[in-house]
Formats: sequence, C-alpha cells, structure tokens
Amino acid sequence: MPSSCKEIRDELVECIFKSDCVIIDGHDVKECLRSENEHRIPSECIAIKKSFFECKRGMVNTISGPTDIDVFPPLA
Repeated sequence: MPSSCKEIRDELVECIFKSDCVIIDGHDVKECLRSENEHRIPSECIAIKKSFFECKRGMVNTISGPTDIDVFPPLA
C-alpha cells in the first residue's frame, strides 16, 4: 500500500477509535465501518473513509492499466 493510502488508513482508524461506535457501543473498528453502524461515526470519519477507498481504487486502476477498449487495435 503506498504511503499515502497508509496515512489515510491510519487517520481513519484513529478517527473511528474516537467515535461513539467504539467508545459507547463497544464495537471494533471493522464493525463500525459496516453500513449499519455508519450513523454512529462522525461525518469527518465518513469523509476519511471515502478518501481511503478512493485512494485504494486509484491503486487498482494503476495496476490494472488502461481499460479503454480503443487502446487495443482491432483483430484482423
């Protein structure tokens, strides 16, 4: 994982550890990330979560290469 995604991941974990989902409800971070518990984490954490997944998606797109079908010449 590139350092930029790792930094965002660490920020997300830290944010969730401070949320009601962990402190009051006693859930672990993984449980708090589930959609049914998302209402128990602050909007700041949700924004960080979105940034983290966009970072990961960017890594996958970089690894898989171009997906535009026009890049490949037609078969003869």
